[in-house]
Amino acid sequence: MKNNLTAIFDIGKTNKKFFIFDSDYQEVYREYARFDLIQDEDGHETEDLTALHDWLKEVFERILNAQKYNIEAINFSAYGASFVHLDADGKVLTPLYNYTKELDEDLINDFYQKHGPPEEFTSATGSVDESMLSSGLQLYWLKYRKPEVFAKIKYSLHLPQYLSYIFTGISLSEYTSIGCHTGLWNYKKKDYHNWVYKEEIDRILPPIVSTETSINMNYNGKRIKIGVGIHDSSAALLPYVRSSKESFVLVSTGTWSIALNPFVKTLLTPDDIKQNSINYMRINGKPVKASRLFFGNEYSFQVKKISSHFKVSNDHHKKIRFDHDIFLNITKDFQYCFHWETLQDQNMPENTYFSSHKFEYAYHQLMIELVLLQVESIKRVIGEDTIENLFIDGGFSDNDVYIKLVSHYLRDMELRTTDSSLGSALGAAIVISDDKLNSKFLRKNYALKKHVPFIIK
Repeated sequence: MKNNLTAIFDIGKTNKKFFIFDSDYQEVYREYARFDLIQDEDGHETEDLTALHDWLKEVFERILNAQKYNIEAINFSAYGASFVHLDADGKVLTPLYNYTKELDEDLINDFYQKHGPPEEFTSATGSVDESMLSSGLQLYWLKYRKPEVFAKIKYSLHLPQYLSYIFTGISLSEYTSIGCHTGLWNYKKKDYHNWVYKEEIDRILPPIVSTETSINMNYNGKRIKIGVGIHDSSAALLPYVRSSKESFVLVSTGTWSIALNPFVKTLLTPDDIKQNSINYMRINGKPVKASRLFFGNEYSFQVKKISSHFKVSNDHHKKIRFDHDIFLNITKDFQYCFHWETLQDQNMPENTYFSSHKFEYAYHQLMIELVLLQVESIKRVIGEDTIENLFIDGGFSDNDVYIKLVSHYLRDMELRTTDSSLGSALGAAIVISDDKLNSKFLRKNYALKKHVPFIIK
């Protein structure tokens, strides 16, 4: 077994993953877990933080005790917009409030009255959501809705940094977690927004360190380098940034399709804000312009509908390949046919109707309409920039119809797909290494594949 092995905990909302990578970033071990959700004091479903804590400790100590793998470093990737609040004794004070939890309208109005207006606030912070997805507002909510809890908080840790804290006992903040649409960071000032200081929220936010920071510690008798954690979207982006010499947009597909432009030079414009664009942050503190589309979620709704309508199995859609003739027939006199369940589009009809008696035809119609929204999302993050390279990873990177259509509608861009199921975990491993990546890294580790637009007959 090679030396210089790195262990990574990659914590998603659903799947909790543990990986070990060798010095060439090849996976040598993996382990998955899932935990039942629990409820917070208001009955809202959320992460079982105790179960997560216990699993992290059990897995790592079991791996170390087995002495099969020579672990020299460990780091953590996790979803953002989530805080763990610690008291003066380092004990957890509250549930890990789910970022889907809504905040009351009076609280939001009060916040903007004191620290708005909303447009200026959004432009400065890159955060447009008014629920706990803007996790800084969770701290405001605690201060004014649960003051007895807020008074006991010594430190509030972003989830990736709490995972690191479990192993180090050191409370820290880091840039990618602060900058992921939290409403805390002023991208123009490159500091916390004024409201953080006015509300004295800064006193419960630990010192900020670089994402590349690691702490050398003696853990259970073994010398190990422990990272401070990284926000998962920023982690997934990192291998592309470090290995690509040219500017690009990355589209990460799945339940959400998130288009990321890490080369943006300006703050969000009023039009960006109207279009629900937000900011993430690179490890160097620079903003990443992001456009979110509930693509996979809507796809699931509609595929179930058309499968039922045409009396085919729910898995039948997985067999469909792009058909050039069907595409030409649909686009010859193109009309919108689908009414969305979870998306808004001015072109959609009031009700869904099918213009053919064949499932394959309806499926192509669905994909064309969804991809047209996807193309808008990609163009939105490009804005006035000149970007000719497009990477697509995630669940739709192997959907033949999706890829053929994106390649067609963005035929001036060079499209490559990658198999990056390890993306966030690999990013977390790379960020605490001293390795320099080159263009061969994506080809070697991500099954990089180039796509050429089909010929228009």
